[in-house]
Amino acid sequence: MRVGVVVFDGVKLLDVAGPTEVFAEANRVGNTDYTLVTLAVGAQAVTSSTGMAIKVDADLRDTEVDTLLVAGGDRLVGRPIEPELVDAIRDSVQGTPRVCSICTGAFVLAAAGVLDGRRATTHWQHARLLAKSYPHVTVEPDSIWVQDGPVFTSAGVSAGIDLALALVEKDAGGEVARTVAQSLVVFLQRPGGQSQFSPSTSRPRPRSSVLRDVMDAVVADPSQDHSATRMAASASVSTRHLTRLFHAELGVTPARYVEEVRIDAGKRALEQGMTVADAAREAGFGTSESMRRAFVLRVGVSPRAYQQRFRSTLR
Repeated sequence: MRVGVVVFDGVKLLDVAGPTEVFAEANRVGNTDYTLVTLAVGAQAVTSSTGMAIKVDADLRDTEVDTLLVAGGDRLVGRPIEPELVDAIRDSVQGTPRVCSICTGAFVLAAAGVLDGRRATTHWQHARLLAKSYPHVTVEPDSIWVQDGPVFTSAGVSAGIDLALALVEKDAGGEVARTVAQSLVVFLQRPGGQSQFSPSTSRPRPRSSVLRDVMDAVVADPSQDHSATRMAASASVSTRHLTRLFHAELGVTPARYVEEVRIDAGKRALEQGMTVADAAREAGFGTSESMRRAFVLRVGVSPRAYQQRFRSTLR
């Protein structure tokens, strides 16, 4: 299988090195047959984000591959992407069985129209800009990686490794992907629906002191009663007013924010080795079944499956 990685001046080096190491390791340990080529508009070497040169194997405009992977780079965000690159991507995806982006590479796919009508993700810092700039794209800012048909997009930098492992699993099976992950000393890929960051760090700090106090109380003890009515009463505001604050400053309902915090707390409890039942109580879900439903919906896996992948080895 021929995998083409699209590079350009300023490309993030880890966006290139991480996924290609996964494919190369799969060839070594899993009897796969990935052929890796670096592609660019023109066939001259490019300079990566670290200043290191990356050799280009072929011109993007003249090369057919089975998987096209567009790496990211800071210069793709907040400024026009050169038309030559966008046009080359638009032409290259025609007939390509699988198209992927790492991090801000999603902006190139979006500019080429590849993501129109599809779900996608990118680095959490740039997800809002992607959604604003390309309204025909449904951006999922919390996801590690997203598949929509033959198009795959991933979150920032190291998430490219997760996506590459997912592709290896689809191509060669779970055992090969697991062996690759163990060999590279990384987690067997995080499920695509797993949040990139905890809600306490990924949400902007609100301007409203009322909302800040409410959020701090939820994070401090998610096991308490944090219904909208109870939170509003504690803040001495109406439920309607509190709901408006959440929508205006965070873009979520009070209930959704509480659920996010509880999922984050549940993850930490599971990583520390708690049973699912104890983790559910610690995080405020009450029952194992309530926690399981929330994890399957928001994280993409059950609490038990999450714990098997992420439980700390520390004793």
